[in-house]
Amino acid sequence: MTERQGAYYTGNYRNLFAECGYEPQEVDNRLAEAWEALFGENEETRIYYPMGETQGYLLDTGNLDVRSEGMSYGMMMAVQYGRKDIFDRIWNWTYSFMFMKEGVNKGYFAWSCKPDGTRLSNGPAPDGEEYFALALLFASHRWGDGEAPYDYGKQARDLLRTCIHQGEDGTGYPMWNPDNKLIKFVPEVEFSDPSYHLPHFYELFALWAYPEDRSFWEEAASASRDYIQLASHPETGLTPEYAYYDGTPNDTRGYGHFFSDAYRVAANIGLDWEWFRKDERQRSLANRIQSFFADKRPEDYRRYRINGEPFEEKALHPVGLLASNAAASLAADGPHAEDNARLLWETSVRTGDRRYYDNCLYLFAMLALSGRYRIWFPSEE
Repeated sequence: MTERQGAYYTGNYRNLFAECGYEPQEVDNRLAEAWEALFGENEETRIYYPMGETQGYLLDTGNLDVRSEGMSYGMMMAVQYGRKDIFDRIWNWTYSFMFMKEGVNKGYFAWSCKPDGTRLSNGPAPDGEEYFALALLFASHRWGDGEAPYDYGKQARDLLRTCIHQGEDGTGYPMWNPDNKLIKFVPEVEFSDPSYHLPHFYELFALWAYPEDRSFWEEAASASRDYIQLASHPETGLTPEYAYYDGTPNDTRGYGHFFSDAYRVAANIGLDWEWFRKDERQRSLANRIQSFFADKRPEDYRRYRINGEPFEEKALHPVGLLASNAAASLAADGPHAEDNARLLWETSVRTGDRRYYDNCLYLFAMLALSGRYRIWFPSEE
């Protein structure tokens, strides 16, 4: 047993910023500032843009497209901040332009569109789907359901059903391998992305998906916790962007190393520990990751082999890496946990063309370390 149960059981969320000595009003102000930076009108920091009277989108400012990743992130941010107005605008845009109603990917969301809604791809990316599903469930629980497409709970359960049953009629592919219960990089391939693994999400899907699907999600949570350990280097804790089902790096197109996608693993284990505390191995993993970066400064972050060997190539998203390492402090019990939380506090949101991914991870880390990244339960619970 751990020294205390996770927030799912207790309702108590750890505020690391308070533990570092920052005052409650200071923390509230920083959270408000972070929201305003991303969703306000400052052209140097914003990533959210309203469209017409009822829609809005998050722009990948480095690639000038709208991604299911970012849209699902925006919905999760909005439900955590209690901004139903922004949530509905993002969801309306997503459902109008990204949702695929026919073809092999029917029921999924196109991963990339132009800001005007024109699709750049008819393929989905599973990290978007899993965030869409939980954000919709939280919205259903926090605000209640409306008429389609604002019947959030049904939309989430239908999406989760599609994710694991697509292809059973011979058309398309599921997003999770039905045998090992591991999420795929994209539906048509048989390898994974360690940063896609969100066992804390699957624990909640096991409660709120359609009854016939709940056992699958329970198994998926356990399988993903094991997989994250397999994919993590035993000394550095680093994971590759792509990995085979046995956890070994898949260097297809150079993605077998620690780079942008992989940053999210640290934040994921931090939040899983905070919510559920089911896997003691996460503490050691968080400690290893933070120890690896303890003698490195953000301005010199690199692409790394998972054994820690650096490339000359600098990190594309140093603020995102810093933020995710800070979020790992929720699980870490080593000597660097508080230092990482303070480093995040002392860091501002990123400006410039590459700010989108960094600032998404930044805001999630600010929510997590302030105890504001919360599970929203059905009202009857």
